[in-house]
Amino acid sequence: MKLLGFVPNLLTLLNLLSGCLGVIYAVNNRVQYAVMFVLLGIFFDFFDGFAARILKVQSELGKQLDSLADMVTSGLVPGIVMVQMILKASNQEPLTYLNTLTNFPWLAMLGMGITLASCYRLANFNIDENQKENFVGLPTPANALFVLSLPLMHQYPQYHYISYIVDNIYVLLLVTVLSCYMLNAKLELFALKFKSFGFAENKLKYIFLVLCLLLILVLKLAAIPSIILMYLLLSIFDTKNKKHRTKN
Repeated sequence: MKLLGFVPNLLTLLNLLSGCLGVIYAVNNRVQYAVMFVLLGIFFDFFDGFAARILKVQSELGKQLDSLADMVTSGLVPGIVMVQMILKASNQEPLTYLNTLTNFPWLAMLGMGITLASCYRLANFNIDENQKENFVGLPTPANALFVLSLPLMHQYPQYHYISYIVDNIYVLLLVTVLSCYMLNAKLELFALKFKSFGFAENKLKYIFLVLCLLLILVLKLAAIPSIILMYLLLSIFDTKNKKHRTKN
């Protein structure tokens, strides 16, 4: 039984390891590899909770460990990537060449606001009793995916207009502010947690996953911003629908 109890924690540690590798590549301005390891980390993050529920070995240790791993994978990596993007937009050298305090890129460091806001959100999540079934505020993995998808737009010439937008320093600073706000906004969002596999009780989740798959097949990684927006809209619709049913 003790061995089974370690399975979810092992998955969480693999999430943390993926995040550490993502940090290394993000600092070295190899965003595509940073994204790959963050995606791998989010995969482990999804299945550690799933494994804990299936094996019935949920614990306070696992909860704390999960947030610590997310802090690196979905908090630190997107912050570093945003810094790199702001540096590029302002025609400055990437972090790899940062070897002096003389020309420290203070403006670009505003991108680390995403890391700070992620930390605050994760700490609040651990003590908030209202986030057992649903999330309040944008989950850090979703926010990380959105931020990390922006530099990938350069890989798709057909979306050159989006590439032009995300190379704008003011747009990047605005995205940073919005990310910090959405992470801690009082907005109820559904969680992709399956206690069973029945369609009736998981209808919204199945619809969301199918739509995600279709978008990815059509747009590939360029679908990520659309997926995050769809997640927000579906959550808002679901919240209003629940309130309407409660009144009736």
